[in-house]
Amino acid sequence: MLIWLFDWLAAHYGVFNAFGYLTTRGVFAVMTAILLSVSGGPWVMRRLIALKVGESVRDYAPAGHRDKRGTPTMGGVLVLASIIISVLLWGDLDSHFTWLLLGTLIGFGLIGAVDDYRKLRHRQGMRSRTKFLLQSAVAMVVVGGLYLGAAGPHELALYVPLFKEVALPLGLWFIVFGWFVVVGASNAVNLTDGLDGLAVMPIVLVAGALGVFAYASGHAIFADYLGLPHIVGVGEVLVFCAALCGAGLGFLWYNAYPAQMFMGDVGSLSLGATLGLIAVMVRQEIVLALMGGVFVLETLSVIIQVASFKLRGRRIFRMAPLHHHFELLGWPESRIIVRFWIVTLILVLIGLATLKLR
Repeated sequence: MLIWLFDWLAAHYGVFNAFGYLTTRGVFAVMTAILLSVSGGPWVMRRLIALKVGESVRDYAPAGHRDKRGTPTMGGVLVLASIIISVLLWGDLDSHFTWLLLGTLIGFGLIGAVDDYRKLRHRQGMRSRTKFLLQSAVAMVVVGGLYLGAAGPHELALYVPLFKEVALPLGLWFIVFGWFVVVGASNAVNLTDGLDGLAVMPIVLVAGALGVFAYASGHAIFADYLGLPHIVGVGEVLVFCAALCGAGLGFLWYNAYPAQMFMGDVGSLSLGATLGLIAVMVRQEIVLALMGGVFVLETLSVIIQVASFKLRGRRIFRMAPLHHHFELLGWPESRIIVRFWIVTLILVLIGLATLKLR
């Protein structure tokens, strides 16, 4: 929104030209989102406590989780509000990428909010099939919008890291593949969000790296030099990534161990979905799976655990998702969290290295 004001001011005062640059707007988007989330945290927590929106802990959860009962949850609304306001202020509202991301954030956020509400009021969340169908509907709409807005086949191909010339044309399968990435990322982040700050820091790290890919892909010279598909206008996604990073860091102020507030499904489902959509937009789905390796491992641990129990009657892990397994091995919660962060940082650096190793 402010970009229109700065464009008008730049016509009269040249100094305001700087505010039209992506990098400048990205920096201000981070700062705005951090300020909003940190300053808004106490008010949100008071409202959640007044509404009795407290964490419920299942009987079979690790013993250390009993102390978390009653901690305000659904704090993801703070993250989403901070992102939305920051993007509306600093983003280019003429960009269809901006609106598709905002639509995904709001759509999956509403699904998560209903799921959280049902858990709090009825002790049981939304039926898995219903939630999956709603997630699929939103994902198909936004990915379909990307497909219809594609400028050429290069925006609908699957690119393999480390290989400049390997691009598999997807055609209409782009919609199916994009749906899988968006819904898969949404549920993977949701499964990971089980310890204080465990999910939000990897979200910030991966979003920051995807912002680099978005900026490079949207810049004709950088895209050609790095062997990336040049997607006109996708650089604007950098502003959204910056806002996401800022809102996540601001929320971590209250979500760090021991957490004063939890994100809830309203946050984890929506943030995971937007990460998936960003990866689809910049054509880096495989790199997302690499950088978000913690999310992938958490999801695989659940799949393996369920499959093993159904087929063999035995469990592989002491408890799934994976972070609970380490809890039951005796690892302190803070150690699990920080080590998962370190693993994510390493994977993100490897993902960024693929920019040049082609």
